[in-house]
Amino acid sequence: MEKIDFKKKYKPLYSPSESEVSIIDVPELHYLMVDGKGDPNTSEDFQDAVEALFTLSYALKFKIKKGDLGIDYGVMPLEGLWWHHEMTQFSVDNKEDWHWTLMIMQPEYVTKRILSDVIIQVKMKKDPVALTKVNFEPLFEGKVAQIMHIGPFSDEGPTVAKLHDHIHENGFSLHGKHHEIYLSDIKRAAPENWRTVIRQPIK
Repeated sequence: MEKIDFKKKYKPLYSPSESEVSIIDVPELHYLMVDGKGDPNTSEDFQDAVEALFTLSYALKFKIKKGDLGIDYGVMPLEGLWWHHEMTQFSVDNKEDWHWTLMIMQPEYVTKRILSDVIIQVKMKKDPVALTKVNFEPLFEGKVAQIMHIGPFSDEGPTVAKLHDHIHENGFSLHGKHHEIYLSDIKRAAPENWRTVIRQPIK
């Protein structure tokens, strides 16, 4: 059975250059999502959201692999949308006021019917704390600018500044929420090797 790698299928979305900003069009994709607020380093809600999203995503993968479709695929990486209701107050020095949506992209094989069945199974077996907070929604970002950041999250500042400078220098403006895609397993990889896609919708 062939295993589908959606990061390769959607390579322009998940493999930007680390040296140059690219501008691409992102199609509508469907995600499992959990909304929350607070410092990701200390928030229990944040950790609960991560647990629920990955538990459901792996359960969906195995459901589809063993079902009538018989299709195997790799679970997609965690992604995050980040914002402050007053974006002028969005500061890395005060993460307690950050709002976030954590999410994992789902392939087209995942339907609301299949998801409903899997939620029942997961609730019976593990029942993650944030299970009832998970939504299944489409996201259409359209035109975006993005770049790869290599290193710890705390060092993202210059990468984000480079991204924003490129946007403004090319006649665009920021439109939508700051988007990050976490490609590395931070429990295994050294922080200096973490790979994070930094994306910003533009208009």
